Amino acid sequence: MATRPTQATPPRGLPPKPGMLLPMRVWDGPVRLFHWALVVALLTSWLSIEVLNNLRIHMLAGQALLVLLLFRVVWGFVGSETSRFSHFLGNPFHAVTHLMHMTKKEPDTQVGHNAAGGWMVLVMLLVLFAQVGTGLIIADEESFIEAPLNHLVGSEWGAWAKKQHRLIFTGIQVMVALHLVAIFSYAILKRHDLVRPMITGKKRLPAATPQPRMRSPYLALAILAGAALAVWLLMTKV
Repeated sequence: MATRPTQATPPRGLPPKPGMLLPMRVWDGPVRLFHWALVVALLTSWLSIEVLNNLRIHMLAGQALLVLLLFRVVWGFVGSETSRFSHFLGNPFHAVTHLMHMTKKEPDTQVGHNAAGGWMVLVMLLVLFAQVGTGLIIADEESFIEAPLNHLVGSEWGAWAKKQHRLIFTGIQVMVALHLVAIFSYAILKRHDLVRPMITGKKRLPAATPQPRMRSPYLALAILAGAALAVWLLMTKV
């Protein structure tokens, strides 16, 4: 169930003063766990191939990544207010306008993703789906590698998928680098801390800011279990 929108409460029940900044929960636990689990899955996927040369770990990391992506898509429609696509995907021109004011120092009153960050989330999800999708159908006759779903497309498409898989991962590396640059840019140019809220779930916002609606973590757990079941069925039954 969703919680009712409220305003942040000053300490000891004192009435809010104009301009007062109070801690407010803007990110739910499921979104934060998804974010950091995604980091772990991507890092494991890279290390398993580039350092350990362990294809089994690489495939398991890819399957875990698919579970996370499926969860995030569903949560983007039925989850907490700030996690919904309808909340952070607006007019693309607003994202451009937002980036044009990157050097302008102003208070961070954003609840959830900003106009540019929201579209970056969507692009990253699509790219990651493409990475996982190509990984599932890869075939390499020289290395005797055949991904779990290659039998659905054949060796020719599998060879094509292998090339795209490598190319897309290069794109992911670029996107991760841009993400890190954006975090440092916001911290230096605008004095906005984007990392702490993704750890604690809270930001200091004006007292009159409405609290975003949050959904039950049990609902998130059920969706995650459904996503895991779907991936297991895909790997074993198709």
